[in-house]
This record gives sequence, C-alpha cells and structure tokens, in this order.
Amino acid sequence: MSETSLVMDALRRIRRSSGVSLAFAGMVSSATTSRRQSVRLEHFVGNTAGALAGVAVDAGHGLGGKVISVRRPVAVDDYLRTPNITHRYNTIIATEGLRAMAAVPVIVDRRPVAVLYGALHTDAPIGARTFDVLSGEARALEQEIVAARLIGRSDTTAEADELRDRLTEAYGNLRVLSRSVEDGVLAAEITRITEALVDRGTVSGPAPALTRREGDVLALAAVGLSNARIAEDLGIGVHTAKGYMKDAMNKLGASTRIEAVVLARRAGLLPG
Repeated sequence: MSETSLVMDALRRIRRSSGVSLAFAGMVSSATTSRRQSVRLEHFVGNTAGALAGVAVDAGHGLGGKVISVRRPVAVDDYLRTPNITHRYNTIIATEGLRAMAAVPVIVDRRPVAVLYGALHTDAPIGARTFDVLSGEARALEQEIVAARLIGRSDTTAEADELRDRLTEAYGNLRVLSRSVEDGVLAAEITRITEALVDRGTVSGPAPALTRREGDVLALAAVGLSNARIAEDLGIGVHTAKGYMKDAMNKLGASTRIEAVVLARRAGLLPG
C-alpha cells in the first residue's frame, strides 16, 4: 500500500473517531535542513472550501510549520488569534472558516515525513480525546510507513539479487563459450560482450591481476558450481581447477571461495 493510501486511511479514522469537521494532512519535503522543509497540504477528509489544497506550509510558520520545527504536537483554540504561531496563512484559514486546530508530526527515522491535522469550524477547544486520536494515528502511521518501506526495499533487493545472479551466470557461460569458438573474430566479439557485463566504473584502485583461467574458474564458482563441474565445463582436471581457484583466492586475499567471489565483485572482476 502506498504512503498516500496510508495517510488517507488515517484521516478517515481521525474524522470518524474524533468528530473534527476537517481532517487533513501534508507530506514533508525531503529538504536536507529543517529550515528548508515544508508541508504540502494535499490530503483532505471532511468539509473544505478548497483553499488549503496544494498549499506549501514552510517550516516555522503556521501550525504545521511549527510542528515540523519543534517535532511535537501543537493545538490552538483559535488559529487566527493565537500568539503561539506565525500568521502567514491567516487568509487561507479564514477562507476555510477554520478556528480550533491541532497538528501532530509523523516521524520516521528521526525525521518528520508528514503532518496530520484535525480542525473545527468553531473555536471550541480541541479536547483531549481529539488530541489523543491524532497522536495515536500519527504513531500508527509511523509504523505503517516503516513497514511499507521495508517491504518495498525487500522487493527491490530481491529483484536486484536475481538480476545480479542472472548476469553472473551469463558472464560465466560466455567466458566458457569464447574458449570453445574456433573463429577468432567471433571469439573476440564474445569476449568483448562478456567484459561489458562487468562494471568497473565504480571501482577505486587497481584490481588484482587474475589470469584468464583464474577468472574463468572464479566466474563459474560465482554461480555455485563445484570444482568438479568447473573442471568439466572448462575441459581441465579437477586438481587443475582447484589450483586456479587457490591462486585466485591468494591474489584476492580471500580464505574461502565465497569470500573470493565477494571480493572479486568489489574489485570489478565479476558482475556486481
């Protein structure tokens, strides 16, 4: 579920449970400093004249701007007259006919990511129940956003791992194929394509100088082949394959095959 959907669900619950005439919210910009952050008001449930839609509330100004600056809930009984906030947005609030209002920050990874508001079209005080509902929904939304991001991150990681494995398999197969092709021009073209699968642009410093055979053995080990299978694919003896692997491990400073593959990826010797 998207973060927008999660926010809208929270606003519906706030409106239903608290009795406010308007529940609304804005996502906080991803500015690097709190002074440059703002809350863009885009989500509404309840009675609105439309004046708030799309308004960017700057940090430190108005109720929402104060909330992302102090990172705690704030309530006012009469928005237009309270001395506790700046009044940059009074015209908009007056157009909406709003008076009493409360706002609560939604904080994820120690950074405000959204602000939830509950507002009344009267100056009746925001009661403890309304304040508790807003605070509770903000805390629940924080957990839902964290969970949604973890799921998205997990899916992305799984896709990246699958792609890397497919590239590594193709890389190893192409290295073997180039050895079996008798046409020199075709073999050279296969080698060129093979090396294009490896991105050395992000590697700093020189990579260990592996021989062609050491690279072949390492490429096949990266897709999980045993020494016997590597030897079979390359048309060499098992002990010879083990020798190439040992030499590659020594050059990479690895103590195991798995560590050798990891270090080879970091050095830009395998698809990463």
